[in-house]
Amino acid sequence: MKTQIIEELGQGDILLPALVAEGLAANDRIKVRMSALQAAARHAQDPDRPASELAVESHAAGIAPAAIATLIGGAHLVGPSRLAAPNLAKLMKEIQDDAAAMIRAVSAGAASDGDKANARLTAVRSAGLLDATNEIDLARIARLTGVAEAAGDSLHRLVMDLHKALNKLAANCSEETLDGAHVFGLHGEDRGAVEAFMKGLNQTRRLKFNHPGLDTMATRSGGRLLIQNDIGTTDAHVVVIAVKKNAVTVTYTDVHLARAKFFISLFDKFEASWSGLDRHTAAGLGEDNSFYLVTGQYQPGHAVDRNEFLAAVGAALVFLIDWNKARKLLRTWVAKDDATRILEWAARARIGHRGFLELGGNELLGSAVRNAAPARIGFGERLDQALGRAAAIDFLKAALRASTEALLAGRSVRTVRDQIEADLVRHLERVDGTLLAAVLRQIGLAHDLVAAISRHLAALRAGQPADRKLLAERCGAIEQKADRIALETRKEVDRLNARPTIAQLIDRAEEAVDELEQAAFIASLMPERTDPSLLAALAELCAVAMTATEVAASGVAAATDVPEGRRADSEDALSAVTRLIDAEHAADGHERATTALVFGGGFDVATSLSVLELARAIERATDRFAGFGHLLRRHIMIDLAA
Repeated sequence: MKTQIIEELGQGDILLPALVAEGLAANDRIKVRMSALQAAARHAQDPDRPASELAVESHAAGIAPAAIATLIGGAHLVGPSRLAAPNLAKLMKEIQDDAAAMIRAVSAGAASDGDKANARLTAVRSAGLLDATNEIDLARIARLTGVAEAAGDSLHRLVMDLHKALNKLAANCSEETLDGAHVFGLHGEDRGAVEAFMKGLNQTRRLKFNHPGLDTMATRSGGRLLIQNDIGTTDAHVVVIAVKKNAVTVTYTDVHLARAKFFISLFDKFEASWSGLDRHTAAGLGEDNSFYLVTGQYQPGHAVDRNEFLAAVGAALVFLIDWNKARKLLRTWVAKDDATRILEWAARARIGHRGFLELGGNELLGSAVRNAAPARIGFGERLDQALGRAAAIDFLKAALRASTEALLAGRSVRTVRDQIEADLVRHLERVDGTLLAAVLRQIGLAHDLVAAISRHLAALRAGQPADRKLLAERCGAIEQKADRIALETRKEVDRLNARPTIAQLIDRAEEAVDELEQAAFIASLMPERTDPSLLAALAELCAVAMTATEVAASGVAAATDVPEGRRADSEDALSAVTRLIDAEHAADGHERATTALVFGGGFDVATSLSVLELARAIERATDRFAGFGHLLRRHIMIDLAA
């Protein structure tokens, strides 16, 4: 552009977009050069530690990477607090030139701001902080790159303020707004890339709700398209995207390492290479005066793939706003890694976490616990301890979804609270269902015991050899397994503060198993030539016990579904209770009939005792199942009354 003639004609304003572009390019360069100073200081103090050469960052900013790498790699201490480095004087001069270019651009659009910035730069120079020498005090590097207000003004703070001023000028002097982005100086081929980025950004922008941020500016500088987005309000949280033909370079800075890793994880479907996660220090940035810088490169063969990547980057940015706040909140309810997984799921599902935070976040969950489960979940207790890990994660995902959908639909906070409370109740009921599943396993083992006894009796009736020892051993192992299930389930009942009826059901099922294991032991002692009439009577009694186990199992299975409001399941469960009582009555009759056979048959003592004790043990098991049925009815009625 013919700058001189345009200024002579009094049309200098037309130069502003180009000057702003130059200033923004200078901003990219000066940040890399200040990072190089910090990296040189670290290398000089710890030469054995691998040095960060900032190659990708240098290339993205249009700086020769070799010069920066040489400076960092050659840095060494020349005293306890002073370093020397190759080309250090040249770097210091270039830093001054970059700062001057930024001030020149600001002055063109806001003269008073430019004058103030120039005065600040002069003060920095006067203090000797920018002297172009090949040696420099470590304290001078800290003063140049720090931004803490307590330490006074610094070059880094000046650069940050100039950057903000340039962004403001860029917005004010933009040639047009392209899909919401302030753009100027674009070439024809740049528009598609900007539109792709903004397409993704606009698809998810509404998920930030009332939070400021996501302003975008795009310009052409140094033969490439630059797209910048301010994300949120944190000073060190920014993304700059450079596009040259189909090659895309993403430079991202963040004060939170975990969030930087999260950002990278969102692009796993693209074959992009990510470097860095290098830690940079600047007083006043972040909780420990540090931030992390990562650079990603994506070089597809076609513009369509490039635009898909740009859209993905744009769509991801909203999920970075208040990410760490949401992660800290979720960590009070589930494990740290699970909190991150929930946020990643929310981002990929295009739900996000801002709606959840907007509606109160922790208070939403706390209210649900207080109203829906005050006796089940103690103060400070994590949800994964009360519901189990999978259920807790599922519940929190549902809470995030409900919050977002409610805000988007304009529903009230009260509606969301009710929805989350109802969902918590459902999850607690599923916990009861999980415990009932353990009861069902116990009943299944009782069924196995009855089946083993029945097979043994059938073998005796058929005159076939029966392995008495094996029967006793197998049934003993089954009983031990049932005991372990009962013990573990009781612990879960106590931990989850579940209904007392569940613990009582466990007790009754365990008692039935104990009786049947005793019956199996007695069966293993029966004489081989027991009278067929006695064996037939015992087989009939076993058939009743078998029916009792099957009815108990069907009743528990139906009871598990009663909280879902299924009328048929409640009817099936209550019917099972009646059938269990009928089975107990039938077993009483068969046990008495067997007793009558023994007393009227004149059998030997061993036969008589074994048959009587076996019949009584099986009948006692059906008694336990009848008691189980009464408890099951009580459990069902609680659900129906809820």
